[in-house]
Amino acid sequence: ADTNLKKDKEIVLAAVQSHGDALEYVDEKLRKDRDIVLVAAKQEGYSLKFADHSFRSDKKIVLAAVQNDGSALEFAHDSLKKDKEIVFAAVQNDGSALQYADETLKKDKEIVLQAVSIYGLALDFADKSLKKDKEVVLATVRRSGHALEFADESIKKDKEVVLTAIKNDGSALQYA
Repeated sequence: ADTNLKKDKEIVLAAVQSHGDALEYVDEKLRKDRDIVLVAAKQEGYSLKFADHSFRSDKKIVLAAVQNDGSALEFAHDSLKKDKEIVFAAVQNDGSALQYADETLKKDKEIVLQAVSIYGLALDFADKSLKKDKEVVLATVRRSGHALEFADESIKKDKEVVLTAIKNDGSALQYA
């Protein structure tokens, strides 16, 4: 294709509106265009990977990206991985995004409860203090009995927790 077309804002906007990942093939100069990056992030959050690095600390763009695809948190600047609003939006979309959150937010009960309610196995990424929190572990094993594997040993002795886990997934008994 004609490389000049990859520099044409009208063509590039049409491409990223249709497929945000098209940002990967856009001319470098247009990857620095905030309008184009925002459209791409809203259409396909993962496109944040291909945007100019300056946008990884742009809260509006990162929020749009993680609302579309929580795992886009991986590409956010470290400062935004500490931002509760951003991380909450990410785990609301994809509980496994908890793995990319700053350690301080992996200790945040509200964030972790949201993550495990979407993806039970996200307990693996939570701070160890929450892996022994009965409320968190119960919420987790209700969603995924298999997630009992990631609970603290002390909570695996709790009959209610184990029963809840095996009612969800009988094979969870192996982790009791």
